[in-house]
Amino acid sequence: MADELAMQAIGRIERALARIEAASEKTRGAPRDDGELVALREVHQALRGKVEGAIVHIDRLLAGERA
Repeated sequence: MADELAMQAIGRIERALARIEAASEKTRGAPRDDGELVALREVHQALRGKVEGAIVHIDRLLAGERA
């Protein structure tokens, strides 16, 4: 059961990343100012940290550890 839930969570993460990548492809040609780029990089780093944390949590669940 835990494996199935973990796989579902990984699937949701992968689909979300695919949507993010598709959206970034659409806006890749749009010019941006430096302030916007800095803000986007900060948001990207924050999201990346959350995803990495979620993956660590999933790995621990799969290993049978408690959070």
